[in-house]
Amino acid sequence: MSDTTAGLIQLGLLLAALAVVYRPLGDYLARVFSTEKHLKVEKGLYKLFRVDPDSEQRWPTYAAGVLGFSFVSVVLLYLLQRLQPLLPWSLGRGSVSPGVAFNTAVSFVTNTNWQSYVPETTMGHFVQMAGLTVQNFLSAGVGLAVAIAVTRGFVRAKTDRLGNFWVDLTRGTIRVLLPMAFVFAIVLVALGVVQSLKAGVAVTNPDGSSGTIALAPAASQEAIKELGTNGGGVLNANSAHPFENPNAWSNLVELFLIPVSLTRTFGKLVGNKRQGYVLLSVMGLLWAASLALIWFSEAHASNPAALAAGASMEGKEQRFGIGLTSLFADTTTGTSTGAVNGAHDSLSGLGGGGPLLNMLYGEISPGGVGTGLYGILVMAIIAMFLAGLMVGRTPEYLGKKLGRREVTCAAIAMLAMPTVVLLGSGIALLLPGTAGALGNGGAHGLSEVLYGYASTGNNNGSAFGGLTATSDWFQSSFGVAMAFGRFVPILAVLCLAGSLAAQRKVPETAGTLPTTGPLFATLLTGTVVLVAALTFIPALALGPIAEALA
Repeated sequence: MSDTTAGLIQLGLLLAALAVVYRPLGDYLARVFSTEKHLKVEKGLYKLFRVDPDSEQRWPTYAAGVLGFSFVSVVLLYLLQRLQPLLPWSLGRGSVSPGVAFNTAVSFVTNTNWQSYVPETTMGHFVQMAGLTVQNFLSAGVGLAVAIAVTRGFVRAKTDRLGNFWVDLTRGTIRVLLPMAFVFAIVLVALGVVQSLKAGVAVTNPDGSSGTIALAPAASQEAIKELGTNGGGVLNANSAHPFENPNAWSNLVELFLIPVSLTRTFGKLVGNKRQGYVLLSVMGLLWAASLALIWFSEAHASNPAALAAGASMEGKEQRFGIGLTSLFADTTTGTSTGAVNGAHDSLSGLGGGGPLLNMLYGEISPGGVGTGLYGILVMAIIAMFLAGLMVGRTPEYLGKKLGRREVTCAAIAMLAMPTVVLLGSGIALLLPGTAGALGNGGAHGLSEVLYGYASTGNNNGSAFGGLTATSDWFQSSFGVAMAFGRFVPILAVLCLAGSLAAQRKVPETAGTLPTTGPLFATLLTGTVVLVAALTFIPALALGPIAEALA
């Protein structure tokens, strides 16, 4: 079977699987967050933490819950790493250095999972399971809760209540993420993914020398790593490691996306399923266009090494090839996952530009668990605002007027990521120490820095491996970029949701732009592309575009 055929088969299977679960999973998510019934285990948690599950919160209180919970999570995860020698299953590994511990704590709490360390030599099993894996669940749960709160802003009228953060977080974790991850972990174990509490296994090499291959509880973390769009690997090679991703079937399982079904949930909750279908079509179009760019660029690479070898296989696993590597690279950056089954730094100029562009869109194709939905809703509001300017009337979306407050909140959410990406990259490139941290010079070196800040600012976590990000500057600036890129948009969209919920619904008129057809889909797609182009085209021209034309 040719590499192209294998890639097309896996692409078809992935699309078929997502289509099969789209309706039932989307409807189930809608029921989870709209029912008034509480499970017994949930009631026990509410009682333990003194939460009134039947009370609802205004947006500032909801936001305070998100920020407070995330701050406590950062502190606890930081302490776990610093106190590692005192913990069970530490495997004799020492305390994690302050810089790495800070960066990692912020990274996993913000759903970024950027890793500036070697997991199998730095983290013991207890920190991996009780710290990193727990945050894989909770950070995804936070994103899901915020997306539901924003959806309620469109659904409700003349109220200042958006729900209860603690209830939304609990339900998303217990009813959605935990059961799905449990099933996926069993499937991954059956497919050959390692699940072990041993430190490693001794092996004898062909030349007679001996060594040790690291082991880890990989399957349990791998499941939520992908389902929660987290991406942090328990082993350094991430999903390119045969213990984390042994074959094409495990590769397919790890590509499964919850965010796709969230568009169905949105349509269900707002009472118009076609609204969700339009968002899905835009997400799918952006994802497919990027996949075509990456796959074509890698299959037709014109650099000397690729021409001599007959294919561009540098940095790719032989068991995956160009097709499955391109599919994985596109999907992991179109979402906020950041897992990799190949080296993105080894992609061709335009091939590496595809994953970078996915992140610079704001990772809305289809984006992370929750973050992708509220991210594309922000772009929908910007699109409707632009449409209103063109026709000279106050824009509306889903029966809500988009005035100064709503557009300001959407603009802040939209501009947060470009601010950290461009400022961070610009400052880093001016520092004299950055040149020594780059694996390459010229256009590719600029792409390495730009990719690093795009990844952290968008809470993705993947990297161009040529950048050595262990200096104090990169550890701290990436940490700030992750926090800023996560929490500023969350605060802005919650403020937006509160403003929308306080309004009364306005009826559609002959002048209302329909938002369920191809016209709005085209407008929204154009807005996403235009905003990214106007913001980042100079940087892209100096990086991946210049490299491709060289």
